[in-house]
Amino acid sequence: MIRGRPDPDAAQWEALGQALWRGDPLADELMTWMQANGMAKTWPQFERALKDPASVNGETPAALRAFILRTQGWPEWVNADKMRLGARVLQATGLHGMMVLRDAGLMAGYQASGINQTLVMTGSLHKGAQRRVAETTAWWLACTEDGGMAPGAEGFTMTLRVRLMHAMVRHQLCRNPQWDADELGLPVNQVDMQATYLAFSVVQLLSLKTTGVWLTARESEAVMHLWRYIGWLMGVEDGLLCDDEHTGRTVLYQNTVSQAPADETSVLLGRALMDEPLHRHYANWKAVRGRFNKARHLSLVRWFVGPEGMRALGLPATIPWYPLAVMAPFALRTLVLHAVPGLMASWTKWARTRQRNYLTVLMGDRSRPPHLTGNDPGSKGQAS
Repeated sequence: MIRGRPDPDAAQWEALGQALWRGDPLADELMTWMQANGMAKTWPQFERALKDPASVNGETPAALRAFILRTQGWPEWVNADKMRLGARVLQATGLHGMMVLRDAGLMAGYQASGINQTLVMTGSLHKGAQRRVAETTAWWLACTEDGGMAPGAEGFTMTLRVRLMHAMVRHQLCRNPQWDADELGLPVNQVDMQATYLAFSVVQLLSLKTTGVWLTARESEAVMHLWRYIGWLMGVEDGLLCDDEHTGRTVLYQNTVSQAPADETSVLLGRALMDEPLHRHYANWKAVRGRFNKARHLSLVRWFVGPEGMRALGLPATIPWYPLAVMAPFALRTLVLHAVPGLMASWTKWARTRQRNYLTVLMGDRSRPPHLTGNDPGSKGQAS
């Protein structure tokens, strides 16, 4: 699905190698200040500045002031109408959009073993796949709400908290003698962050289109634009972002072929996520629905990664029965939604309600994951 030859040339390989050694200076400087002055004291300062940026003044510590001021205003290239449309497009994908994001973005991404090391070494592997999925889902929902990425909105503030958590991971693991920098570069480096951004943009678009969900060029461009801004806010360098989906596919390919191959961490994470549907908080028929959803997710993963990917992730052999069954109905549905005036708006409202309800199924009685809403500096989560 890529035109031309996407393989990196010598200069592009060199650029990827150098990006492995770059972090996020703005967030890293803030984290250095916070650690030096005590997290118990500085985290509340960060939260106050995040909630009330107007309070930041000349007396605010320089690192905190720089972080808040440089992330408050939209870059000049941001188009508010595209952002709004991008959010609506993702809302209209309903549960299927969230399923392919989980299976093609998260599960398939576990094949990149270098990125997995941060989960293993920060202890996130043992906190459970369900928590990682819930955290990612809550963040994604906040980012794709109407106006969710406006300065001060929940998606905006959650994104900046996650960005700071990534800086914390870099700060901790760079001082950990077990971190193999010669092999992996910096923890949560620019290549890793670009992979995350591409998973939520290019990978999801590809996954939707290869399972029957037709999108117009305008809609795809809007989704790419929305995630370009979210990636920028997350700390991905401008040169690693793009607005064009085809360019994004090429960049995705180059990032993917540069990643470390699957290893035992891929199997650990893959098997844990495989069983995640069994532990959801279903209102009824928990055992039956859990087993069905496990099988449905496995069939989607098989569609995206193939037999070799299933083996790399330690997953059982299966056939992609679910995407084959829904492809034609989904294609017909999206054609009708685009053809009948006014129908898309009603569908989007209904589909978004289903997405919100899905978060309740993941989290039970909890309203939102703790580490994205307060001080939980020991957790990286899996918003990345």
